Amino acid sequence: MSTFKLDSLLGRLWADFTTLNPQAQEIHALLERRGETIVNDHIAFRTFSDPRMSIDVIAAPFVRGGYVEKSHYHFAQKKLDARHYEHSDPGLPKIFISELRLPELSTTAQATIQQLLDDADAETWSSPEVCLCGRPWNPTIGDYEQLAAESEYAGWMAALGFRANHFTVYVNALKTIHSLEELNALIRQAGFPLNTEGGEIKGTPQVWLEQSSTLAPTIEVLFRDGPQRVPGCYYEFARRYPLPDGQIFNGFVTQSADKIFQSTDRR
Repeated sequence: MSTFKLDSLLGRLWADFTTLNPQAQEIHALLERRGETIVNDHIAFRTFSDPRMSIDVIAAPFVRGGYVEKSHYHFAQKKLDARHYEHSDPGLPKIFISELRLPELSTTAQATIQQLLDDADAETWSSPEVCLCGRPWNPTIGDYEQLAAESEYAGWMAALGFRANHFTVYVNALKTIHSLEELNALIRQAGFPLNTEGGEIKGTPQVWLEQSSTLAPTIEVLFRDGPQRVPGCYYEFARRYPLPDGQIFNGFVTQSADKIFQSTDRR
C-alpha cells in the first residue's frame, strides 16, 4: 500500500470515528482554537480471535503500508491479547489491535458470536480494509445484551463491528498545555466526562506513560429488532516520557490499558 493510500485509510477511519463520536471533533476544535496542531499518538481496533478476522487480518493493510509489529500484550481478566505496530515515519500514529480470546468465553457466548460471524458476507473477510467495514452482521438487542453481560468488549463488537475504537491526542506535542492534569481539567471544563476507573490518569512517569480518556457517549444503534442506545467510541490522551536511554517510550502499559478499555462499558 502506498503512503497515499495509507493516508486515505487513516482519513476515512477518522471520518467514521468522529461520525460516531462527535465529541472527539469538538475536543479537536477546542484545542485548535488554542492554536494547537493535534498529533495522533495511536489508533486502536478491536476484534475476535477467529482466523477470519484475527489481529493479523486487521493489521494487514497497515503492514502493507509499512507498519511493523513491535510488542505483544496480555489481559488475563478481560480475556484479551493485543499487539502494537509502528511505522518508520514518526508522523504516522501507532496502531494498537486487541482481540477477544473466544475459547475463554461461555459456550453460550461463543455460539452467539460464531452465529454472528457466520451471518456476515464471506467477502467481508477478504476485504483489504476489513478494519473499516463496520458491522457486517445483524444482531438482535438480546444478542448484544447477552454478550455485554459477560464481556463488555464482546457486546461493543457485536453492536459496532470493525472500526477505530479510539484515536489519541499526543500530549507531548501540545504547546499551550504542559501536563495531562492540565488537559484533563480543560476537557472537564468543556463538559466532557472522563473515565475515572483506576484514577483519572492511568500510569505514571515511572512507567513512562500517562493516559486518560473520555467516557464513550451512548449512541443509537439499529439492531434487527429495533434501536438501542449503546456506548460508542471515545477520545484518549497520552503523555509519554523518556526511557533511561533518552528515547521516548512508544509502548503501552497493560495495567493502564486495562482500565482504558472500560471507557466503552455500559453505565
